[in-house]
Amino acid sequence: MARIVVMGVSGAGKSTVGEALARRLDVPFVDADDLHPAVNVEKMRAGTPLTDDDRWPWLDVVGAALAEAEPPGIVVACSALRRAYRDRLRTAAPDVAFVALEGDPEVLAERLGARAGHFMPATMLASQLALYESPAADERAVRCAIERPLDEIVTAAIAGLEALEG
Repeated sequence: MARIVVMGVSGAGKSTVGEALARRLDVPFVDADDLHPAVNVEKMRAGTPLTDDDRWPWLDVVGAALAEAEPPGIVVACSALRRAYRDRLRTAAPDVAFVALEGDPEVLAERLGARAGHFMPATMLASQLALYESPAADERAVRCAIERPLDEIVTAAIAGLEALEG
């Protein structure tokens, strides 16, 4: 069973890649942004970065969604910016694998500037980049460059995930 989190900072393409990956794997897709409590959304909308105290309950809900997924699995788009956040998700779903979407800050800023209708303002990118910890070698994770076409990112993610399974 595949429990996959597509992770990265705002503007990396978590939802777009996550939806495409879920379609390709024929599993459900969940956007963790939809699992935030209203108070978190309002805080972010106002341009105030979340604290760890804001994130822990949300990460527990995301972890529960991963843990409760039925076979054949699930793909969740979730920032999972720090190792501590990924560890929290692994507590709920020890077999979770991560697809880390990484790219040039200028590309991320450009994408955020072009995005409409999302509660996360582009001004919060700097705080997310400052917080971001790329997955370590001992984490079940695949890194994918965001500058590539969507189909190539999904293909690379699947190949990397298959390699993790050995």
